[in-house]
Amino acid sequence: MPELQLILLIIAMVLILLPTAAMLVWFERRLLGFWQERYGPNRVGPFGILQSLADLIKILFKHDWIPPFADKPVFVLAPMIGALAVLMSFTVVPMSPGIVISDSNIGLLFFLAMTSMAVYSVILAGWSSNNKYAALGGMRAAAQTISYEVYMGVSLLGVVMLSGSFRLSDIVLAQQDMWFVIPQFIGFVIFIIAGIAESHRLPFDLPEAETELTAGFHTEYSGIKFALFFLGEYLGVMLISMMVTTLFLGGWLGPWLPPIVWFLLKTFLLICFFVLLRAALPRPRFDQLLEFGWKWLLPIALLNLIATAAIKLWGGA
Repeated sequence: MPELQLILLIIAMVLILLPTAAMLVWFERRLLGFWQERYGPNRVGPFGILQSLADLIKILFKHDWIPPFADKPVFVLAPMIGALAVLMSFTVVPMSPGIVISDSNIGLLFFLAMTSMAVYSVILAGWSSNNKYAALGGMRAAAQTISYEVYMGVSLLGVVMLSGSFRLSDIVLAQQDMWFVIPQFIGFVIFIIAGIAESHRLPFDLPEAETELTAGFHTEYSGIKFALFFLGEYLGVMLISMMVTTLFLGGWLGPWLPPIVWFLLKTFLLICFFVLLRAALPRPRFDQLLEFGWKWLLPIALLNLIATAAIKLWGGA
């Protein structure tokens, strides 16, 4: 790809992703209102569509306070790390043939590495705030993220076996005959559960549980730094939805419609599923979350990996 074209693609992706993440807040509120038979945003603009813009203006002009008892350099750096790590992950996601910033042969490993880097954001935010609720939220986030990264990685090894590549575009092309959600349904379910836990979305938003920890790791944050945490969460929802589409639902593959339309349609339906989980499921206890992962998800993911390897060897023989 020519250098100028690559630069323009990066700029276009940033200019599309950031406003989309902001509008996703409005979309989630409207969809939650519809499912729970109540009004969502309906005052600012038609159907409340300008509510996200109003929230953005408010949060940008709020006093950006740094607690005097906080470790100020780390306190400022922490939210930037999270947002940048998620944004970097989008560079390897192929939305259609030719629409990808870096079609790397280790794209899947790069995605896992960037999601691992994002945990530093919440740990450092909790530690640097010098607040007991923030510190507890940061420790919860570390335990939850590191644990569920294990199951996420193991759940993807079956996909790598079937496609024979870590390149995400190769994984999409390997699904021309059959989407991997069928032979790797167990891996698909585990990856979605791990993705919800990684992005700290309900019902796994325990690092920021309001009833227990005030606001968890971002208790002391306000203004633009709080907005970066908010941005990172919704970018994470989009990223996990895109990765599920790429790895298990055939990516851009589909009849009649242009490839980019198929990719965006599948991603949109998965985002709706994320919102539905928030509307329907209660929050478990933190010990239940970790116990579920280590006692159930990890053994099931390993059994799925062993079964996939056995079938692959048997078929090759």
